[in-house]
Amino acid sequence: MENNVVHSAFTKEAIERIYGTPFTDGNRVTLLWKGHESFQTIFDAVKNAREVICLEFYIFRNDETGNELAEILRQKASEGVRVYVLYDHFGSFGTPFKFWWRLKEAGVNIRASRPFQWLSPLAYVYRDHKKLIILDGVKAFTGGLNIANEYRGYHRLKRIRGWRDTGILLEGPIAKTLLTIFTKSWCIWKHCSIETSGEAEAVPHGLPVIPIFASSSRGRRKMRKLLYYSITQARTSICFTTAYFTPSRHMLQVLEEAVARGVTVKLLLPGKTDITAAHYAARAFFTKLLKAGVEIHTYMGDILHAKTAVFDGRWSVIGSANLDFQSLRRNDEGNVGIIDEDFGKQMTDIFEEDLRQSKKIMLEKWRGRPLLEKIFEHFFALFRRRL
Repeated sequence: MENNVVHSAFTKEAIERIYGTPFTDGNRVTLLWKGHESFQTIFDAVKNAREVICLEFYIFRNDETGNELAEILRQKASEGVRVYVLYDHFGSFGTPFKFWWRLKEAGVNIRASRPFQWLSPLAYVYRDHKKLIILDGVKAFTGGLNIANEYRGYHRLKRIRGWRDTGILLEGPIAKTLLTIFTKSWCIWKHCSIETSGEAEAVPHGLPVIPIFASSSRGRRKMRKLLYYSITQARTSICFTTAYFTPSRHMLQVLEEAVARGVTVKLLLPGKTDITAAHYAARAFFTKLLKAGVEIHTYMGDILHAKTAVFDGRWSVIGSANLDFQSLRRNDEGNVGIIDEDFGKQMTDIFEEDLRQSKKIMLEKWRGRPLLEKIFEHFFALFRRRL
């Protein structure tokens, strides 16, 4: 009986009704969560593309990782493959014009997403935070990975561990769905259509995948609606991994209510971060959450950059959206949701492995942290809507 109660909220029909977008059935999914292996898988797949390559990234640097991918893209363009690169103007601001020009000279189509505009300077707070690759309409990658050395774990002199991130390789009809989504984004910033004859067949016993992409205020409202639905309908467990965490009052409330009805809620957050202000702003909410019974774990390995969620071990979300104001209210974000218990177990197993490299925050010890830290937390929390 309990299983029926748990599963009733997380069915294809229920999620499609809440989100307003259908699942695409028959897909093969592969989790990518080890920096070196993830990028090798991605680069190999790009090299094998035959017709169309589409990339959309928040950060695309001209370091060793970015240059290696750029060389692959130039080579594919010389072979007659149509290549499209959409990069966020702010996120890739440090990448020099010469880097993009060399790609253009090789025949790669380049466009900056959400560029600065003098007539509407305040719009520059909106970012294209998506991480997406589509190959021939039959394969796709998404997740939290950007194109830069730190995500890959690249170092000129030695192999090092990359930032802890999670991506996903999708093979099947969902790739064509994501190509349609990319094309809409491309046409906003450059009026041009993208067509491909590629059509992936459904994989027997493949998984249902739903795209949770937001590129407008309406899209972000839908994404938030699905997020809060998932939290409020969970009955046994919620496992969140997020790089940046600045919860709204509503977010705090629904997490507290989940614990009150018997749900085990676990948050995995960075122990160290690349953005100090966001790090302290997140910690301003720890005491309230710990008092409510939410488990908070801080990752003690390299910088945690993954954005994943697992609800009741059955409904999983992987993508680019953090649990912060910027992702939920301003950014263009790209995520996918998967309903499957076996896949949910994979996600949970990785989450538990990460917990073994993490430190659990205990309320009494947390209350005794230095006064200076508390001052930093409350100060930066004042600016949480701008982080």
